[in-house]
Amino acid sequence: MKDANESYLEYKRRTMDPISGSFCAAKWYNASVWLGHGATTSCHHPPPHKIPLAEVKKSPCALHNTVHKKTMRALMLKGERPPECEYCWKIEDMKRDNVSDRVFKTVIYPDSLLEEAGKTPVAQDVNLRTLEIAFERTCNFACSYCNAGFSSRWGRDIKQNGPYQNLATDGAGAYQHDGSWAEPFKKGEPNPYVEAFWKWWPELSTTLQELRVTGGEPLMSDEVWKLFDYFKTHGSPEQMTFSINSNLGAKDDLIERLIERSRSVKKFQLYTSCETAGVQAEYIRDGLEYERYKDNILKICRHGNLQSLNMMMTVNSLSLFRMTEFLDWMLEVKAEFGRFFPVFSLNILRFPSFMSPLVLPDEMKVERQAVLRDWLSRHQGRPLLHEIEVEGLRRLIDYLEVVQSPHHRATTDKEGLWKDFKSFYRQYDERRRKSFVLAFPELKDWYESIPDQDLGYRQGLVGGDATEGFHDVAWVQKEATKAGLLR
Repeated sequence: MKDANESYLEYKRRTMDPISGSFCAAKWYNASVWLGHGATTSCHHPPPHKIPLAEVKKSPCALHNTVHKKTMRALMLKGERPPECEYCWKIEDMKRDNVSDRVFKTVIYPDSLLEEAGKTPVAQDVNLRTLEIAFERTCNFACSYCNAGFSSRWGRDIKQNGPYQNLATDGAGAYQHDGSWAEPFKKGEPNPYVEAFWKWWPELSTTLQELRVTGGEPLMSDEVWKLFDYFKTHGSPEQMTFSINSNLGAKDDLIERLIERSRSVKKFQLYTSCETAGVQAEYIRDGLEYERYKDNILKICRHGNLQSLNMMMTVNSLSLFRMTEFLDWMLEVKAEFGRFFPVFSLNILRFPSFMSPLVLPDEMKVERQAVLRDWLSRHQGRPLLHEIEVEGLRRLIDYLEVVQSPHHRATTDKEGLWKDFKSFYRQYDERRRKSFVLAFPELKDWYESIPDQDLGYRQGLVGGDATEGFHDVAWVQKEATKAGLLR
């Protein structure tokens, strides 16, 4: 782990580079798993891939140890860059010595585990240390950058109003399916992925440093309260932190229940999401009541049993205009409850491209950079801020200046992205009874100047799994064969 007087860059050079120039411990010890439909990824940046059900039936640890992940491990140990990890490569390839998320995903583990990963044969299964799971997609929010695969409320929108029309760039598919692929098992029907989790749990619970439950909205899932019941009866594992990733917009009785149940967990952390303030936050995160959201955060900080509160900020084009106002509010909360309440992270949105902060006109990006740079220069020396928070802001400022495309498949045709931007938000306004120009007066003139997108056809619902097509399956199979993982 990082020494107290060591920078993140120094840590990377000391512990990660000797293993390989592309090493990331997340490929071994971290996972997100969507148990509802059986998909996984090593962190939030690579797109999910399917978990072969046949493998899970042989061993429940196949929820994590897929051939796909083992192939990516093999590439990393050779010093090659897995294409699916391009977010980190973009950050590291900018002008200065930037610290990418693979460092933050690695630093949480002891040095001995990193050495073990470097020596473990790639065909061998490894036990997780951090796991994020979603039991289902039931959710009371339908955030603009989410989709029906992860939110039941988004699914209802598509079923009632049909797929979004006239989207030409890479974001189209996310808004043209109703998410039914994410619920292959009916309510009350056995789900082999959930069953595998509970079979794996006795072993898994002995190695996990952190178990985080997300959704949908996890407070609306019976399986989540089943975990709380387990901890109340058996106690939570001594070494493990239990975390909930909640939008904090659930009914009051569920918020009170969360506060009460947090007291039965030895180490409990709360994760939540917001990236800007007021009506702009409510516009982006449909379902959010901003003042109630802030009140719930204060209530939980005062009465819950929390080790920390973690604010995950999804940085998109619309979040930049009142972001510093939200940062100011978080500093006020830190001043009352301590520097870990909250700890914020800035996760730069890449999919869909037309929502990326890079889609803004150059003069707006320059102006937003200046505002963020000024805020950082005024506050970076404050003890309430963590190094990871300061580094995240610096990285965002650099990203807005240097990076031209959010991901390798994204179009660089700004006019095409702008047309999709306008086409999406016009339909979003109609469906959600919102007004883009009232919520974002800063963007009104630019928004109204964008020509309408008119592709001249009506798109139907896309069938199948919306994660299909994100990976070059043939390439992965070829690399897996080279690594001896497939015969």
